[in-house]
Amino acid sequence: MDQRGTGDSGWRRGEEPSRHGGRHRSNSDPDADLGDVVYGQDGRVLRDRFGRPVRRRPAAGRRDRPERPDRSRDTREDRERELREREAREARARRERPRAFGRRDDVNLRSRGYRRPDERAPRDPDRPRQYIPTPEEQARREREDRYARRQADAYRERERAAYREIGPGPDRPRPRRRRPGYADAQPARRRQFRMPRMPRVGCGGCLGRILAVVLVLAVVTTLWADTRLNRVEAKPEQPVANTAGTNWLLVGSDSRQGLSEEDIERLGTGGDVGVGRTDTVMLLHIPTTGKAKLISLPRDSYVSVPGYGMDKLNASFTYGGPQLLAETVEQATGLRIDHYAEIGMGGLANTVDAVGGVTVCPEEPITDPLANLDIAAGCQKVDGATALGYVRTRATANGDLDRVARQREFFAALLDKVTSPATLINPLRSIPMLNRVTGSFTVGEGDHVWHLARVALAMRGVETETVPVGGFADYDVGNVVLWDEAGAEGLFGSMR
Repeated sequence: MDQRGTGDSGWRRGEEPSRHGGRHRSNSDPDADLGDVVYGQDGRVLRDRFGRPVRRRPAAGRRDRPERPDRSRDTREDRERELREREAREARARRERPRAFGRRDDVNLRSRGYRRPDERAPRDPDRPRQYIPTPEEQARREREDRYARRQADAYRERERAAYREIGPGPDRPRPRRRRPGYADAQPARRRQFRMPRMPRVGCGGCLGRILAVVLVLAVVTTLWADTRLNRVEAKPEQPVANTAGTNWLLVGSDSRQGLSEEDIERLGTGGDVGVGRTDTVMLLHIPTTGKAKLISLPRDSYVSVPGYGMDKLNASFTYGGPQLLAETVEQATGLRIDHYAEIGMGGLANTVDAVGGVTVCPEEPITDPLANLDIAAGCQKVDGATALGYVRTRATANGDLDRVARQREFFAALLDKVTSPATLINPLRSIPMLNRVTGSFTVGEGDHVWHLARVALAMRGVETETVPVGGFADYDVGNVVLWDEAGAEGLFGSMR
């Protein structure tokens, strides 16, 4: 509010300005009829911020407080007497005050609906009350309980006696033993801890466990067999472009290493000629869909050996081992060699003996003292020594061409016997077979036993044939086999 003129002007708030200190109020002043208000230095009525005139306060605005008694003349006895009187008044007031049922939270208890006994409403006589039995009723109930327990114990005793005499019936359970003095004891109501029951294992569970054990054994056996394989670098240094399907180069080596004198005499292999010759070369093509093809490549085929010119096919194995042989086959056929597998003479015979022999069907009797072979015509089961002579001999009319046909026949019969259920599920045959076969096989660096298993599966229903032959010739490298170039290109072109 406007409070101008608050200096030392010689007039106080609430007084009219003097004739010499301000202007006179005329009868025409609009603020003349406002009553007891406060005027400013200029003679105008002071107003607040809402425009209302400021009025004077009444002179007697405060309550008159009672005056304190003068205690300047009180003695010590007077003060002690007054203190005792005050304590007596407070104690009398505490005794007369009604007793509260709560502590400091009496206000909180009242807010929750609690009341003191003297403040509670009288009990409704029609309201139901808790039933409290009389001593006579309690005694009667105890007698009834003891009688019922005695009856139950007598019934159990009769059942126990009947069980001892005639044994348990179809619907009569075996009575349970009771502790001494149990009839007079109160029945226990607490729950006893019980171990959770294990689910019953039925026939399905047993079958699942058997399958799990078989699976574990199969995995362990597979890893063990994979560690027994011999590995060699067989990838060509300059491979051809990738072709369709998967191609295996299967080689039968003339190596006699690892054979004892008795084995050499029994198998008729002659002396050791080292590891640089191959007697069997076959190409297995496994397409993405359809049947696999097993193509025999005569070892005397006249082909181009990289770095050595034209020579026999098995000469590449002598010059550069599996790597040069694979490169030579790739250049001659145009097919990418993906995997390599090789087996020697001893391994071949041991494999046949491990599976219990294989069945071969020669069209004519064959006698070859050099191969230690004397076999009649017709289907028959042969052992390892006879099977080795059967795939090595050339004592027939067509010589090497007949031999590659017998090699394909024997190889298909051997894989069929190896993958037969009678061999795989019989541990007396499968374990010795794996031990001998894996130790006799030589594979490429990136090949494993599961790759060989795919070969065995692909050989079921395989189509076998020999690369088309155009004739024979005598060159400086000896007698060679000439391929039919048109027929060979058509054959290998269908597999690319």
